[in-house]
This record gives sequence, structure tokens and C-alpha cells, in this order.
Amino acid sequence: MEILWKSIFGNRIPHFGAPRTSTFPGNCYSQRSAVVDSRIQFEQWVAVPVEQVFRFFSNPNNLPRIMPPGLRTRLVRLSLMQRATASSQGSADHPGLAGVGSEIVTSFRIFPWLPWRAEWVAQVVGFEWNHHFADVQKKGPFKSFHHRHEFAAVRRNGVDGTIVRDVIRYELGFGIFGKWAQNLLLIRKLKQTFEYRQMTLENLLAQESQPG
Repeated sequence: MEILWKSIFGNRIPHFGAPRTSTFPGNCYSQRSAVVDSRIQFEQWVAVPVEQVFRFFSNPNNLPRIMPPGLRTRLVRLSLMQRATASSQGSADHPGLAGVGSEIVTSFRIFPWLPWRAEWVAQVVGFEWNHHFADVQKKGPFKSFHHRHEFAAVRRNGVDGTIVRDVIRYELGFGIFGKWAQNLLLIRKLKQTFEYRQMTLENLLAQESQPG
């Protein structure tokens, strides 16, 4: 398994402070200060065919399985759209997958040591079979949040596999407090969430491929 994750922050004015860079085993991470509008990207290669990887991620029932246990993520409600179009096959031939228009409601613990739970409502706004799907936040902690999940078949060292790329654009709002929360809390939480997923993904995909 090869893992790469990076964060690129910018605002609507093309001006940045000096970048800060730190390196983790197997990972690459860079960060720049932000004021309003931010972008963060995670990338991973797994030795699993793209068709299997795409089916796994586009099935919302798998979402709690790729989240850190401390968040205690629950799938509260699903409203799946399973229609196909000429440009996007959706999930017409694959029941359980979230096509365009699907709504996914989850809840999770913001802080694992506290009993309070937050609710997140996401709506799928883009879907292209074995290539990408995208969702936006309808209800949640962000002022705006757009998450594009991208997949590409890539062969490495003679092994067929898949690049899994997550491109997230978000806006926190809350002015100076939002900037503080982003730098102190949000990046750390996102890093922990995706590092957990990257460590467990291949095992979960292997379980999916086992008969029965």
C-alpha cells in the first residue's frame, strides 16, 4: 500500500503566508495559512481493481467502517436514488449505491470522551461509474463543504490497483475563531480520520472480496 496525503490552503485573494512542511512515515503533508476558502487532498494507492474499490466507497453502509472507532459514527438515515442517465450510470444496476440525489444522514461524536453527538447530512451531486462521485453538506459544522471522491485504475510494479483520491473544499466561517479552529482542530481531525482509513482500507476490501 502506498499513501500520500497533502493539504493545500488558499483564500479568495492570491496571497499566502510562508508554507510549513512536516513529514510522516509514508505520508507527505504540506500546509499553508488560510482565511476563508480551503482545499485539502488525500491520496492512496491500493492493490485492488477500481471496480471493487468504487463499489465499496459508493455504498453508504460502508461509511461507519472506514471511520475511526472513537467517533462512533452511525448511519442514521438513507434516501437512495438509483436512476441512471446517459452520462452517469448512477446505481440503477447496483442496489445500495448512492446515485445523484441520494441523501445520507450520519451522526458522530465530535469529542470521543464526551457523549454529545453531531449530525451530518450529505447529498450526492455527482456520479460517474468507476471514476468519481461527489457530495455536499446540507447540514453540518461547515459553512460549506464539497467532497469529490476520485478513482483511477493504476498499475504499479506489475500489480493492478487503484488510486483513491479525496478532494475536499470547505469554508468554516466564524471569522478569526474559524481560522483558529481550522489550524488547531480541523486539520488534526481530518488527518487522523484519513490515516485510519488508509491503514484499514485494504483489509476491508479484502473482506469484501471473500465469498459468503
